[in-house]
Amino acid sequence: MGPVKASPQTQLRLLELADVDAELSRLEHRKSSLPEFAELDRLGKRAGELKDSLVVVETDLSDLSREQSRAERDVDQVRTRIEKDRARLDAGQVSAARELASLQSEIESLHKRQADLEEVVLELMERREELESRRDEMIADRDALGTEQDAVTARRDAAVAELDAAIGDAGAKRASIAGEIPGDLLALYDKIRASSGIGAAMLRRGQCQGCHVSLSTVDLNAIKATPPDEVVRCEECRRILVRTAESGL
Repeated sequence: MGPVKASPQTQLRLLELADVDAELSRLEHRKSSLPEFAELDRLGKRAGELKDSLVVVETDLSDLSREQSRAERDVDQVRTRIEKDRARLDAGQVSAARELASLQSEIESLHKRQADLEEVVLELMERREELESRRDEMIADRDALGTEQDAVTARRDAAVAELDAAIGDAGAKRASIAGEIPGDLLALYDKIRASSGIGAAMLRRGQCQGCHVSLSTVDLNAIKATPPDEVVRCEECRRILVRTAESGL
């Protein structure tokens, strides 16, 4: 890009543009680094963990329910068998001593089997109650987490809306200023800003306010000898140097 010329007043507008661009960068940074984003990420991970844990517990409950149903059916079958054998005894259908002893022995064995099965059912019920309690706690935690997520989301949305409004205002101000700057000068400014973040800086008391390096006497004399309408750049950072009454020339 060849030499660029612009009136001193137009060059001063670059400082206004640089200030607005700096404000836009600050606003965009604030928007992208809102604490609510990190908080929502943390809450989202916790919600995912709770969801997975809840699926495991509910699966265990389903398996346990089926196991309990089988055990209860086994108890019912044994109880029915006992009732049938008892009915035979009570009806006097067994008279032979050996058959009577065998039937009584079977009833005894069935009672023991019934007691063992009922103990299994009781253990399964206790395990089920524990799992149901854990599931209810997880559901309560999930609901509380959802409420917290809603609150943080509302805060984030409010903060984003406020920053978007400020960014919109700053953007409009930038457009207004940029519209008053010649195309070649604006192109140079934008090119420099894209590579270094700051397109133009004031020369104050012999120091570039972009990189804060004090210029040598040779460089200062060269700038002093340059016509006011010719755009000059810092030899250190290559930003546009805007001369003012404070430049110390």
